[in-house]
Order: sequence, then C-alpha cells, then structure tokens
Amino acid sequence: MQDWEQIIIANWKMQLNVQESVKQAKQIKKLVDNNKINAATKIVVAPSFLAFSNVAEVLSDSRIILGAQDSFEEDKGAYTGEISLKNLQTLGCKFVILGHSERRLLGETNDMVNRKAKAVVNHGLIPVICVGESITVRQENKSEEFVINQVDKALQDINIQDKYKIIIAYEPIWAIGSGHAMDPQTSSQMAKFIKQKYNFVSVIYGGSADPDNIHEFTKLEDIEGALVGGASLDAKTFVELIKNS
Repeated sequence: MQDWEQIIIANWKMQLNVQESVKQAKQIKKLVDNNKINAATKIVVAPSFLAFSNVAEVLSDSRIILGAQDSFEEDKGAYTGEISLKNLQTLGCKFVILGHSERRLLGETNDMVNRKAKAVVNHGLIPVICVGESITVRQENKSEEFVINQVDKALQDINIQDKYKIIIAYEPIWAIGSGHAMDPQTSSQMAKFIKQKYNFVSVIYGGSADPDNIHEFTKLEDIEGALVGGASLDAKTFVELIKNS
C-alpha cells in the first residue's frame, strides 16, 4: 500500500521560532540534497503552524514533505484557534500527526482523535496516529491491552480502503524526551501485535530515537520508520539519523 520502505517524520513541536524553522528547513534540504539518501525513504517535516507557510515555501521544490502537528475536523467555521485541513492542503501538507501524548495530556481524547482521523482520511491525507502506554501501565503488564484500545478507538468507523494509508506511531510515553529509547525487540512485539489486528497500517517507532539507535528499530520487520522529536531539531543530527535508518 505505502510508497515507501521507511518513513522518517520530524516533529519540531513548539521548539523553533519562524526564523529558526526556516533556517532548519534550508539546512535539512541542503544536507538531504548533498547526501545519498535512499529514494525509498520518505522524509516528512512537521513545523509549528506559525512557521508552516514559511517552511512550505523552502521545501516546495525538494523531496521533503510537509506534515502537520495536529488538525481540526471541520474545513471552516467558528472554531477559534483551530487549523483547517483544507488550508493545510493548499500549502502542500500530506501527513497529519494525531493524538500525540503531549496533546492527550492537554485533554485530547480518543474520540477527538477518531474524529480528526476520519477527516484526515476523507481529505486524502495520511494520519500519523500516536499511541503508547505510561510506565505504570507497562509495569502492570497491560501495555498491549492499553495500546490496542487506543488504536481501536482511533480507527472506529473509518472506512478503510486500499487507497487509504494509515500510520500508527508507537511512542511509549515514558520514553518520549527521556533520552532512553525502549528495547527495540519490545517495540517490534508491539508493532506485530498491532498489525495482527490491523494489517493495512504502517507502524513506526517514536521515543528518544537518535542516529545511534535508529537502525536497531528500522531493521526490524514490523517497524517501518520513526517519529523523531529532539533529534530532528539539529539538521546534521536529523540527516545523520535518516542516513543510519
């Protein structure tokens, strides 16, 4: 279904201002052009919404694809502060991150993720649905039950067809931003568990992925890429990570 062997997605979160985002996008573009990056590796950058149009302009003639850090399910209306998928599409957005644990901490529910996922799919874009358990859930040996419930709720009533591409980003909450990635084999087991029920999705890993450990994840059969946070904020580090994947 997917047109990539691996996909690496940079989530810049709220870390870079507009000027820094433009500089970072230019540096990544130059480094990707100058290095022999596998053509089957898809590269996605998700800047802040404030910098979105600026970064879109920088990347317009490159192989790097625009992604969004979130979205709203309606195209237009009295929704103060929300971001329309229709408007994102006009700027070249192809991927949309949904349900990141940092947004869930701010009150985003499984139902909200589901509504957004439906809208993303209906617009012909690709949702990157984040799921993952806390350290407490893992210690209680309930990780698989917790994660598959998140996937079930996110994909509820979505009419899955071959033309739709859906990415599940498995990000154990306790590993995000910690500098300590989880054991690759454990993440592979979770990916396999998800694919046993939803064999049409791609599963990628997120949670302190860096140039040194990325291949330990991407070499695994059931892991098809990574959602990268901190390691995507430095252009050289990010491109090194891509090369090592």
